[in-house]
Amino acid sequence: MYRALTRDIEVVVEPFYLEEQSDPDDDRYVWGYRIVISNHSKTAVKLVTRYWHITDMNGIVDEVTGPGVVGEQPHLKPGDTYEYSSGCPLDTPSGMMFGHYQMETDDGEQFHVKIPAFSLDTPNLLRTLN
Repeated sequence: MYRALTRDIEVVVEPFYLEEQSDPDDDRYVWGYRIVISNHSKTAVKLVTRYWHITDMNGIVDEVTGPGVVGEQPHLKPGDTYEYSSGCPLDTPSGMMFGHYQMETDDGEQFHVKIPAFSLDTPNLLRTLN
């Protein structure tokens, strides 16, 4: 699992390979990821937008932005937790993702909450170290 904490908003990511949706013979590799966002602050926040920076093992970058997550813009009061799952297809057997959420307080203050970088690795992927 991967963790990041920004202004007492914690983001925990757990990626997993989806073998049944992947087809290596067709250069299609798919991962799911589960994200838990916990508001440890004393202020309520709303997740307004998301930004993803996705890089495959060839260095090809895809950037994704949009409103909310999985069609929702959750409002988290102090102590609340929000969990969702999504997925990411790649043309290579490995890659990485990171990003941020734009949050907004009830007073209208906006700030970014870091999504930690996490790796997308096919099980049994052989790597060589030089």
